[in-house]
Amino acid sequence: MIRTRRYAPLLSAALLLPLAGAACADGIQAGLWKVTTRPEVAGNAAAPQVSMRCLSAEQAGNIDKTFSPETRTQNSTCERIEHEVTATRLRWRMKCTGQMAMDVTGAFDFDTPQHYSAEINTIASFGGQHMNSRVAIEGEHVGACP
Repeated sequence: MIRTRRYAPLLSAALLLPLAGAACADGIQAGLWKVTTRPEVAGNAAAPQVSMRCLSAEQAGNIDKTFSPETRTQNSTCERIEHEVTATRLRWRMKCTGQMAMDVTGAFDFDTPQHYSAEINTIASFGGQHMNSRVAIEGEHVGACP
């Protein structure tokens, strides 16, 4: 069983990162997206989470402005140290130092303008505790925004 309270700061940071990935260099289709995340913390799988996200044409076509990795940590500084974008892939790496140290990598594959899959891996240290997490993500275009 995952002790979510103990790992809440790290899990929160890891789950914010999936917002980073619903785009490619040529853009994906604007509209309503079903995003399914499957988190795994310290080798233990958590229940999949499904969210709906409406993307405008501008958001769907602009990775750096809309979908760059983002994390909210206190007493830590994060910077993107790698970033690669092609028509069908987005790869990035972010390092955080301070009270919470993290090394986070993201790999997104856009197989069609209506579908993508991704994986985000985090190696973190917080308060003397070390933990690895992985989040698998699948995005599916489901239609027009309401």
